[in-house]
Amino acid sequence: MSRRPPPPADGVHALVPPERTAPGARKLRDYYARVPGAPFYRCEFGNGYYFTMERWKDEGMPQDVPLAELFGFDPPGAVELWGLGWCEAAFQPGFETRIIEDRGECEVVQDGAGRHVLFFKGRRSGFMPEYLEHPVRDRRTWEENVKWRMNPASPERQAELDKRITEVLPDVARGFVVTQRCVGGYMYLRSLIGPEKLLYAFYDMPDVVHDCMKTWFELADSITARCQQHLTFDQFFIGEDICYNHGPLISPDMIREFLFPYYQQLLTNLRARQIDRARHLHFQVDTDGFLDPVIELYAELGMDVMSPFEVASGCDVVRSARQYPWLAINGGIDKRILATTPRQIDRHVEAILPPLLERGGYYPTCDHGVPLEVSYANYLHYRKRCLELGG
Repeated sequence: MSRRPPPPADGVHALVPPERTAPGARKLRDYYARVPGAPFYRCEFGNGYYFTMERWKDEGMPQDVPLAELFGFDPPGAVELWGLGWCEAAFQPGFETRIIEDRGECEVVQDGAGRHVLFFKGRRSGFMPEYLEHPVRDRRTWEENVKWRMNPASPERQAELDKRITEVLPDVARGFVVTQRCVGGYMYLRSLIGPEKLLYAFYDMPDVVHDCMKTWFELADSITARCQQHLTFDQFFIGEDICYNHGPLISPDMIREFLFPYYQQLLTNLRARQIDRARHLHFQVDTDGFLDPVIELYAELGMDVMSPFEVASGCDVVRSARQYPWLAINGGIDKRILATTPRQIDRHVEAILPPLLERGGYYPTCDHGVPLEVSYANYLHYRKRCLELGG
């Protein structure tokens, strides 16, 4: 009886062997495997989410040197699949972006997610705007204005998906980590209904909330099923933002009732559809705020990666790493410290990087975008210390 040949090590049917894996991808795979002592993957939050560029140019930052070279970042090691939203629902088509009202120094804009948003004129990013109205107010507004925008079979959505799959396959063959990003259920519901009105909706129109989540699931399940005909996922990554500085914004009971049934079914389907059946599917949750109270809650579903551990909200990556040795962590560098002095930066990174390098399963980034208050000299010093202490 002849033995079946092993599957090709092409990144889809089986992992690419280490000697053929791209350098950035090798570091990331060590991170997910929580290899003790493995050098940190070197990057910044959001692949370089800076509010500082104009200031740094004025302070002498070279204009002809790539940021990766300037700050010692590693080459890319992951490909990301989008199409399922991140901070709001994945509408296709989106709402028309238009100015609704002129308020002098401000203006009310309908954004692509159907929200009415108060902005300063000429400035629509880099600060927290005021959300005045959200598109789902009842079953009628949900069904007439919103639900149809989440049709998985829309030709535009399918064309974008096929194009992206084709684009990533060469990097998959180099061992890149394959991540599917998706708006989390709480972030999605909040973008549809609004954070305060959502709390009432759980009680006043639970059937509508469940229908919203059923539609979220059907879109995510359909799109990922199409991707998984061609790719094996390494990670499913949700943008949840379910915490504030005192813990979760909704109760564990509400999380289990309105979010977890849909997450559980989707994760079950994702794992069952993997081409490489031996591949572990990591589940990462991104949330602002004090996330400690939800770590064990999301772990019930198999979450094993978390970010960005916002220090101002009370998060401590060293504490969490000790308490949850199975958890891969990224983030946890206090962006406020970077605006102080080199000596304070030294104390901060020296308390975090050595123990987490020894443990494995961590890489440092700011706990959000680098703020305007951080000088170019301070950020260079921070990056220098990361390189010195990062293995």
